[in-house]
Amino acid sequence: MRSLLIDELHAAYRTGLSPESLIEEVFDAIDAAADPGIFITLVKPAEARKAARALGPFDPVGKPLWGVPFAVKDNIDVEGMPTTAGCPDFAAVAKSTATVVQRLIDAGALLIGKTNLDQFATGLVGVRTPYPVPRNAIDPELVPGGSSSGSAVAVARGLVSFALGTDTAGSGRVPAVLNNIVGLKPSLGAISTRGVVPACRTLDCVSIFALTSRDAWCAYASAAAFDPIDPYSRTMPIGTPALPPALRIGVPDKSSLEFFEDKDAAGAWAAALEDLASLHFSTTRIDLAPFRATAELLYAGPWVAERYQAIRTFIEDTPHALHPVTRKIISGATDYSAADAFAGMYRLAELKRATAGIWNDIDVLAVPTIPTVYTLGDLDADPITPNSRLGTYTNFVNLLDLCALAVPGRFRKDGRPAGVTLIAPAGRDALLNGLGARLHECAGVDLGATSHAIPVAEAGGTGVPPGWIEIVLVGAHMSGLPLNHEVSALGGTFVRSARTAARYCLFALPGGPPRRPGMLRVSDGDGHRIEVEVWALPAEGFGRFVSAIPPPLCIGTVQLEDGTQPKGFLVEAQATEGAENISGHGGWRRYLEVTGGKPLTRR
Repeated sequence: MRSLLIDELHAAYRTGLSPESLIEEVFDAIDAAADPGIFITLVKPAEARKAARALGPFDPVGKPLWGVPFAVKDNIDVEGMPTTAGCPDFAAVAKSTATVVQRLIDAGALLIGKTNLDQFATGLVGVRTPYPVPRNAIDPELVPGGSSSGSAVAVARGLVSFALGTDTAGSGRVPAVLNNIVGLKPSLGAISTRGVVPACRTLDCVSIFALTSRDAWCAYASAAAFDPIDPYSRTMPIGTPALPPALRIGVPDKSSLEFFEDKDAAGAWAAALEDLASLHFSTTRIDLAPFRATAELLYAGPWVAERYQAIRTFIEDTPHALHPVTRKIISGATDYSAADAFAGMYRLAELKRATAGIWNDIDVLAVPTIPTVYTLGDLDADPITPNSRLGTYTNFVNLLDLCALAVPGRFRKDGRPAGVTLIAPAGRDALLNGLGARLHECAGVDLGATSHAIPVAEAGGTGVPPGWIEIVLVGAHMSGLPLNHEVSALGGTFVRSARTAARYCLFALPGGPPRRPGMLRVSDGDGHRIEVEVWALPAEGFGRFVSAIPPPLCIGTVQLEDGTQPKGFLVEAQATEGAENISGHGGWRRYLEVTGGKPLTRR
């Protein structure tokens, strides 16, 4: 099967490939895969060819997903197709198409079919289905991971360019690592869940599987949008994937790591830490205790009642229709009272407060995606414990309103897959994508179960989004420095490193913490070139950010060495009287490194 990476597919379209021919290749590849567990329902080939012909002339600008084949987890509605949620007795033909699917189709994507899952999206193993279990694409002895099992396997085998899953407890990340692909779990509310059978409605999100971070992002950029009809939809900055020159990365401390005596898993994590170190970012050891305590709430707390409420009438009227393990888990909701639900909410509020401060010290948290692997035989012997353990590093993410990206890592010594999940506060999806692409590249593994290699320099940025405003950062707001979170919280995204024209002086201002510089425009011939960072903010975020800047700092036009003149930080002249002129260091970061400020490594 040809590569279905979006850029390569579009290159083929430019040189004569027709989308109808591509459709034929995709269905031939599905037949050749000979895995009846991947799809529950396929689009009829004639209908797929009809949709391909309806695309019109090749237009990757107006339709960024033009001719790109994709699949949809079968708890997401597509008009005219049954939605089973992995339960035949629950199945009903959808009368309308889920918002997210319609947005992808409008962007030119071609739907191929609906994929298998752990019934009612309850599980991380991928075997809780009355249909055939999808075969793990890397090692058929392993579980495929769930609940989005079919979507992950379809992508890993190269049958589609990307696929939609859902993620409440890790269903968009666990199958990704087990099949050596990327799993993008967006910020809650960024993608509409209207038309998705809920699991825990307050925590659910639509996830995206792809072979690369770039392809996952291409799909995400088309899928994400505010949906006024979805009460859980939020306006969320999309941004542009890029990698800042400095990041503060948190990793679990020794007491927080758990591999359940799996030495190969521990070795794979050690290799991932080496790859992180090769990017030359600062790292901080983090105690995951409050995150782990949060994770325990998801299934050992009243949130399981949300799963019960989602299918309450069905489970009460036809309990026999459910998979035995699924029924046992969801029926546990009847053990909780309304008072227990409030107690759980109070405990979650405490844990949110306990974890919030960590994000002042780090930009990204990196964890193993899973602590170990399990075989189909392991699940036959014990259908509960392996599932719980697979969620060790995933269950807390949605409860704490975080975004996440799972990327492949170097394989374990036993030849089985491993990977890393990058986590950050809501709205920082673009940052994770930029870092994830580089980390995936460092791993040096083939894409999914294909023989295709990851494209080099896949992490490159794609420019400033339309309507966003560039801003030049000079001091404590730069990446990896104490006030950067103020920029990122407003949706800011790194664009590029730069230097000013030789018309500025940099001063170390009194006061703090944090320590701050001031950059002053001076007469021609008296100035220096100062190292700065250019970020971009959505217009609303730019206005809010600028309005909060205290004197003597201000925003003005900054002339850069490359001839551009974005807005940026400057300082009032009187504030530099008596201040130390540090222009000779060339920039604030170098000044901190030389003078005993917290050392910050750079790429």
